[in-house]
Amino acid sequence: MKKIKAGIIGAAGYTGGETIRLLLNHPHAELIFAQSRSQAGKYITETHTDLAGETNLKFSEGFSSEADVLFLCLSHGESKKWLAENKITSSVRIIDLGNDFRLGDRAGEREFVYGLPEFQRNIIKEAKNIANPGCFATSIQLGLLPLAQAGLLQEVHTTGITGSTGAGQKLQNTSHFSWRTNNISAYKTLTHQHLDEMKRTLLALQPSFHGGIHFVPWRGDFARGIYISSVMECALSLNEINSLYQKFYEGHPFTHVSATMIDLKQVVNTNKCLIHIEKIENKIVVHSATDNLLKGASGQAVQNMNLMFGLDETVGLKLKSIGY
Repeated sequence: MKKIKAGIIGAAGYTGGETIRLLLNHPHAELIFAQSRSQAGKYITETHTDLAGETNLKFSEGFSSEADVLFLCLSHGESKKWLAENKITSSVRIIDLGNDFRLGDRAGEREFVYGLPEFQRNIIKEAKNIANPGCFATSIQLGLLPLAQAGLLQEVHTTGITGSTGAGQKLQNTSHFSWRTNNISAYKTLTHQHLDEMKRTLLALQPSFHGGIHFVPWRGDFARGIYISSVMECALSLNEINSLYQKFYEGHPFTHVSATMIDLKQVVNTNKCLIHIEKIENKIVVHSATDNLLKGASGQAVQNMNLMFGLDETVGLKLKSIGY
């Protein structure tokens, strides 16, 4: 099989580094360039030291027109600008890991499909351009999709904690080790940027859902991973709810419903989402956990590439959790 020629724009950050790692180890893909304005001319391994011994590539300043697919690992708001400034032939497929196209925005004639495979896998298979979901949005939506499809979603109260890599590689006061360690804090209370994309997806499945998602994100004192707990009312029994979730995710290889309580370590360094549901009186709590850099970003982007190019979606993504 001819290998997919892949390129990365904005390859020096955390998602760029994870995308490089996945593509270097993908049996049906070839990384032909990794672009970075800030690191151009340097060996990739000087920035992403975890890749020592895996590649001799250097960061490029420009890009190659020979790519079959481009991964845009740029800061939010930068993908639209980059596509406007650079001529990319329509045959090149785009997977944007930023938030520029998640609400249906276009880049010229390019229309973007929302890339949550558990929501619309068959549509992704036919897509030319993908808007990769946000990390928190992925974790929360995977915990709610089965209820929305069944028309059972009611007002949701959600808390979620994320690792420091979710803030990006650029140093900030709130990601500095001496501030972050032994510390937890809330931020963007009820105003997080992923709320709109979540509402858009859930309304597509359940048009009657107008209860709202009340989301409080937390910064965690760890490097990577997201743990979500979503609370809502539900009249079904716990057995009925678990059966609903099992049926919905049957055939989706990365999302699993657990009968026992889940831990963050089970998903870190994987493309998995684990879900566990509890019921107390008339309320349910849906716990969901993902790795923010993999299922929440680069892993899901490669999963979408696999679907777009007719591959099994698990190719190159059978990764072991850190566990211990």
